[in-house]
This record gives sequence, C-alpha cells and structure tokens, in this order.
Amino acid sequence: MAGSPAGVFAPSASAPGTAVASPCVKLCRIGADDRCEGCHRTIDEITRWGSESDAWRAAIMTELSSRQP
Repeated sequence: MAGSPAGVFAPSASAPGTAVASPCVKLCRIGADDRCEGCHRTIDEITRWGSESDAWRAAIMTELSSRQP
C-alpha cells in the first residue's frame, strides 16, 4: 500500500448492511505470528471479511477471543 510503512495494512471495512461488524481497531500491523496485532485476524481473514457470510464472520469473532494475549 503506497504511503504505508512496511507491515502496516489499511483496515478492512465490513460490507454495508452486514450483521457482524469488523473487529478492526485501526491498529493494523502484522506480528510475528502472522496475525494483526490489533484485531488478531490473519491476513486471509482480513481480506475475506467483506465477501464472507455473517455465519463465517461470527465464527471468526468467536475464535478471536482465544487468540488474544
């Protein structure tokens, strides 16, 4: 992404009208464990977020609580 420091990614937005909001906290930095240090999602989860179903998003949200340090 132009203008962004290495390893810093722009937050992914949730698709309009979705029931499950993005867990993004605008601390978008991929850590040594290949997960965002802010929301704890993987790059794959971040990029898929806007195109996946609410059921998929809800499953990720449930999983995120066990990923936090």
